[in-house]
Amino acid sequence: MNVVKRNYSNGYPVVMDQFFKDILGGTQYTQKAVPPVNIKETEQSFTISLVAPGLKKDAFAIEVDKKLLTISHTVAVEEVKEGDGQYTRKEFTQNSFKRSFTLPENVNETDINAVYQDGVLNITLPKKKEAQQETKRVIEVL
Repeated sequence: MNVVKRNYSNGYPVVMDQFFKDILGGTQYTQKAVPPVNIKETEQSFTISLVAPGLKKDAFAIEVDKKLLTISHTVAVEEVKEGDGQYTRKEFTQNSFKRSFTLPENVNETDINAVYQDGVLNITLPKKKEAQQETKRVIEVL
């Protein structure tokens, strides 16, 4: 018995994609998705790492408003000039996106910083000093 996996993209069955596969590479759609993130917590801070290769750091916008951190990236519309040629296939594009995160109470909003390097946007959210737990201490019994 064969297992048939059905996958629908924007309501368009994959069966139709297989049908048209030989015509200029098929009808594969690039999903408009937000970049994935990793969130790491240490005793001193939180770090949000957002994977976004090939983007310009000037196009990122990072805002904090009422305990809501918003990361967005806007892409300017590309102008097609006469004589530049015509694409026969164009699979990679840049899409605008927006991600929002609710900040915990123990984040120091005034010291948040961001670095974009090697296709990864790292945002450091330092914790407030009073919220940081003191390190574990062993008391010797005399």
